[in-house]
Amino acid sequence: MSPGALIQLGLSALTRNRLRALLTVLGIVIGVAAVIATLAIGQGARAAVQAQIRSMGSNTLTVIPGTITSGGARGGMGSISSMTADDALAIQRECPAVDAVAPGVRTLSQVVSGNANWSTQVQGTTSDFTLIRQWPVEDGVGITDSDVRGAAKVCVLGANVARELFGDGDPVSQTVRVKDIPFRVVGVLSSKGGTGWGGDNDDTVLIPITTAQRKLMGITHVNWISVSAVSEQQVGAAVEQISELLRQRHRIRTGENDDFFVRTQQEAANTAEATSRVMTLLLASVAAVSLLVGGIGIMNIMLVSVTERTREIGVRRAVGARQLDIMMQFLIESAFLSLAGGAVGVLIGVLCARLISQLARWPTLIQPEAVLLAFGFATLVGLFFGFYPARRAATLDPIEALRYE
Repeated sequence: MSPGALIQLGLSALTRNRLRALLTVLGIVIGVAAVIATLAIGQGARAAVQAQIRSMGSNTLTVIPGTITSGGARGGMGSISSMTADDALAIQRECPAVDAVAPGVRTLSQVVSGNANWSTQVQGTTSDFTLIRQWPVEDGVGITDSDVRGAAKVCVLGANVARELFGDGDPVSQTVRVKDIPFRVVGVLSSKGGTGWGGDNDDTVLIPITTAQRKLMGITHVNWISVSAVSEQQVGAAVEQISELLRQRHRIRTGENDDFFVRTQQEAANTAEATSRVMTLLLASVAAVSLLVGGIGIMNIMLVSVTERTREIGVRRAVGARQLDIMMQFLIESAFLSLAGGAVGVLIGVLCARLISQLARWPTLIQPEAVLLAFGFATLVGLFFGFYPARRAATLDPIEALRYE
């Protein structure tokens, strides 16, 4: 028989029991929609984390003081005051793979403006900090080299701090007090959002590092050194050059542990990538189970259909239909059920992903590859679970089929 005639026969057989066919298709619809929606959630979360890391600079790294052991107890990361601003200058001067360097210190303080006050972190740093962090100043200007040299009492507010202290007003040129010391606001940072681990990038105040060290904290060391490599490909070379330089400057002998740590954004990116990949696969695997259930439903209905149409199969075989014709007719029916369910499932899955993104405010990302994967898998499920009923129908003995009541 021609393919067109087989398709016509298959569709005709399905339309005889529309409700049964609809319920069978529903299993595939739910499976495909679940796969697409869960993949969209997983890919959206993955893209959001990667965007967060990229916003911090994919070619950036941070040098942190190491640990100290006292009385047999080993302190945590940063417990030793081993780094100074001179180390940062040396890194900038002697490491070819390094583009920009910004040493920094941090303290918590109450920032006051008139009757408003807000507890936030105050970071002392240099003019290159916003460049390294890819964090532009939205209003006013940033910290300058002359501010650092003169230990000027100026500050740049994070978006959240500016909102809490000044509301809708313009903070630039206003005065705020940090630990009873007046600071003139020279700029406001653009909004950067959350840190990804519960913090808020915008909840900060930047001041010159020299001002923070001398007038707020009374220290000479730094808490960290932010570094940007010449390019993303040079991050590894920058790590090696910085490590070698600091070991020399800190007189660390061969075999002794470093008194510093070098952390790159690539480490965070790799960890986030691995975690999101596992979560996406887990979600997709759980959703794929519903596709298998839908496939079992197709096989069940097709077996029922073979039983109901046994005499029809016997008549067709008696008038010359081949086993291949019978098998192809039932395979076409199961394929149509899976294709129809896959098409509707794709539409519902895309709609569900959009609704989740709008109502729950979860990031979702629908990739064409995920849609093709879900649709293709649904088709294969239909053919796989439809093969056994089709083969059973094709191998029926014509005489016994004609005698079947």
